[in-house]
Amino acid sequence: MKKEMVDGGALETWTPEEVEAALRKGEIVLVDVRTPAEYAFEHVEGALLLPMAFFDPRFLPEDNEKRLILMCGSSARSEKMARKTLQSGAKRIAHLEGGFGAWKDAKLDYVTTDMASGAPVRKSVK
Repeated sequence: MKKEMVDGGALETWTPEEVEAALRKGEIVLVDVRTPAEYAFEHVEGALLLPMAFFDPRFLPEDNEKRLILMCGSSARSEKMARKTLQSGAKRIAHLEGGFGAWKDAKLDYVTTDMASGAPVRKSVK
């Protein structure tokens, strides 16, 4: 994990492997800031959706015991929203380095869409 002090708070950047391990243990809340269409097509199982177009840090879950981690497709949007969250007064926020693309490159499990039926299916790539 990388850490940068920004706007009086800590901006953390986590690797896909760090996020996956913490998610599996129930230590984090993962928030996807992509569009609803992107999320519906494929996403990390368990991630909440709060699209960047409607992003307001007031809507983020508050749980001091779990770290909040934002993600998008490449990490550009999630980093921007993480910085916005710090500017709103949060003391710490994290985002997924490389976004969902890096998640898939790391061969971690995710939910995708079966194109024949339109149904969601779990994809295990290991």
